[in-house]
Amino acid sequence: MKYKMLRDRRPLLVTFADKAAVRDHVAERVGAHYLPAAYAIVDDPSDLADLDLPDAYVVKPTHGSGAVVVVSPAAPADARLPRPEWGWVYSHVRPETVDREQLVRIGEQWVAKLYGQGPNREWVYGHVPRRVIIEECLIGPDGEVPEDFKFFVFHGQVRYVQVDGGRFGKRTQDFFTPDWQRISMSGGLPWQTPTPAAPARLAEMLDVAAALGADTDFVRVDLYHLPDRVVFGELTNYPAGGHSPFEPESWNATFGAWWHPPKRYAQE
Repeated sequence: MKYKMLRDRRPLLVTFADKAAVRDHVAERVGAHYLPAAYAIVDDPSDLADLDLPDAYVVKPTHGSGAVVVVSPAAPADARLPRPEWGWVYSHVRPETVDREQLVRIGEQWVAKLYGQGPNREWVYGHVPRRVIIEECLIGPDGEVPEDFKFFVFHGQVRYVQVDGGRFGKRTQDFFTPDWQRISMSGGLPWQTPTPAAPARLAEMLDVAAALGADTDFVRVDLYHLPDRVVFGELTNYPAGGHSPFEPESWNATFGAWWHPPKRYAQE
């Protein structure tokens, strides 16, 4: 992962990391019907104050990871927006609690931040225009934020699937092979009990992930499985910045055995 961060400087990786530009890439490769609806993409966060938005929506910066405001009636009644200076976090709040001026200030803090300049040195984010995107809020079958399905694609083939549940509650994490055999390993979070069943649209999700990862040696493709459709989440070049070891430790080598980075990356 660190080698890729240092050596792979292709513009394609910037497209993957840009939460606005990646939408065109997804539409071209697998179809726009896999995208969540986009209500607005703003360069100036002050525009957030006057947008006409539904009761449920998601707000996030286009140039980083780990910052999201999810607005939905399913949020805890006592949840509130974070202070703007501490706004680079996951938040889940009800629509009636959203102070638009505070949301503007959070957005201003987001676009002021040059993400990726910390210890991980994720150069790619420095080339992404700093904007704010507002998208459809995805709702799972239980009325809550749906599980994340994360497909690890090596050289165009899905080799592992990570399932993250309980983003705003009791978080869980499970790993599977593409044929949905559970892997006895941990990335740091507890497993779901009982073991989650394979999603009904698993074959479709595998095809979408492989198509989106076809042009590179490695990328993680995040998708959501809703009752009526599969929805794109994001493309991740550097999961956890390369700082997410597995237990047992032997899985660090096993997991990456499918990956054969080139000695020299093309720069086109």
